[in-house]
Amino acid sequence: MKLMNGDNTGPINIGNPGEFTMLELAENVKELINPEVTVTMTENTPDDPRQRKPDITKAKEVLDWEPKVVLRDGLVLMEDDFRERLAVPKKTKA
Repeated sequence: MKLMNGDNTGPINIGNPGEFTMLELAENVKELINPEVTVTMTENTPDDPRQRKPDITKAKEVLDWEPKVVLRDGLVLMEDDFRERLAVPKKTKA
């Protein structure tokens, strides 16, 4: 809301500056959602960024914003939200 109602018209990165690899992300999701799936590696596309660490300096300066949820906690919240929206029950461990 602050960005939308403000005077800044340029792009502002909103993200988490904690850098992690796509494999680390996949392993975290796998562990949380379904530890039995297999993570498959494929070739990157030519335009795939080598760095996935957004510079959020402008968000801090213009919006007084920075992330407050770490990746792992955010994935849990995302899973819960998606399951609720899609009416998909969480699998119980045997």
